[in-house]
Amino acid sequence: MNIKSLLLGSAAALVAVSGARAADAVVVAEPEPAEYVRICDVYGAGYFYIPGTETCLRIGASMRYTIGAGDLDGARAYDNKKLDADGNPYKINDTYAKSAQVRMRMWTGQETELGTLQTFTEFRLNYGSANPNFVGTNAQGGWYDGYGYENGSSVTTNFAYMQLGGFRVGLDESFFSTFTGYAGNVVQDTLIGYGNFQTGVVQYYFDGGNGFTGGISLEEGSGHSTIDSYVPHVAVGAKWTQGWGSIAGVLGYDSNDEEVTGKVRLDVNVNDQLTLWVMAGYGTYDDDVSHGVAPDQGTYQDWFKAWGGNWAVFGGGAFKFNEKGSINAQLSYDDWDRFAASVNVDYQIVPDFHIIPEVNYMHFSDRDDNFINGKKDAWGALVRFQRDF
Repeated sequence: MNIKSLLLGSAAALVAVSGARAADAVVVAEPEPAEYVRICDVYGAGYFYIPGTETCLRIGASMRYTIGAGDLDGARAYDNKKLDADGNPYKINDTYAKSAQVRMRMWTGQETELGTLQTFTEFRLNYGSANPNFVGTNAQGGWYDGYGYENGSSVTTNFAYMQLGGFRVGLDESFFSTFTGYAGNVVQDTLIGYGNFQTGVVQYYFDGGNGFTGGISLEEGSGHSTIDSYVPHVAVGAKWTQGWGSIAGVLGYDSNDEEVTGKVRLDVNVNDQLTLWVMAGYGTYDDDVSHGVAPDQGTYQDWFKAWGGNWAVFGGGAFKFNEKGSINAQLSYDDWDRFAASVNVDYQIVPDFHIIPEVNYMHFSDRDDNFINGKKDAWGALVRFQRDF
């Protein structure tokens, strides 16, 4: 009995040991915790952390479709096989001008020991039917978003800059145009120009934290106004902002022509519904004729002064008539006795989807080198559909 009990006990022990080893063999390790995308609320809505980094990223876009008609905003068709008495293609009809555009935007932000490190990039996919007879007031004129008329399809890089603290470098719009603010919330805000736009920049911004801001910008210019030496164009500005509104001034030095141009602007928040603004500019460059939009027409103005003659005045306002809609207007007049007016209604049909009908008028000067369809007074109308996301 003792031997039998010993054998049975040994067998049971072997089975227990084998079972324990078998159980150890099938144990599955716990999976590593997954790293989900984290919301980043440091720089505003829409940012998230790039996995594995401390960099916040935001991606956005907008889509717009614009239809224009009339002398200012329509398109003209030509028959190149037929020439008029001056040898120019014979115009056969006026019709609609149409423009489609998608803007793809990307922002990044990260906190560093030297301040916030930011980047901003914007690409535009364009398609448009051109208005070949349009005569703008600066090289950037036209209702195709300040960068001239598009024939067929194009892809452009409009912004690509980096900023560390107050120091910015890259592709941006001219400090002279943006620091004081665009000339009203109208599509055709450059019928009489208030500055040029796309350029390479090296800038520094200062924020006093008490409503005072300022900056200096070294700019390359573009097109005919690209710098012709190692000396950049220079713009400096200062602004005071309070609850009632703001007052701002900017001064630009064109290194090519060695000319100086300045602007001052006053914005007033009358109440929660109504805002008004007025802006005046003066430049030392006294040009004789306008240059239109073609590179071989007339004499060019300097990089900063985009109006005719020495001075120009601009004004306008916005009235918010309900939570979804506002009326926007802009008036402008320059030293050449040119006058322009634009008015629109910006209505948000549903969140982030707007319809913007607009009417435009311009009176040309005798000092302009040509008119639209030979007319000294030109009208136009457009409607824009825009979706932001």
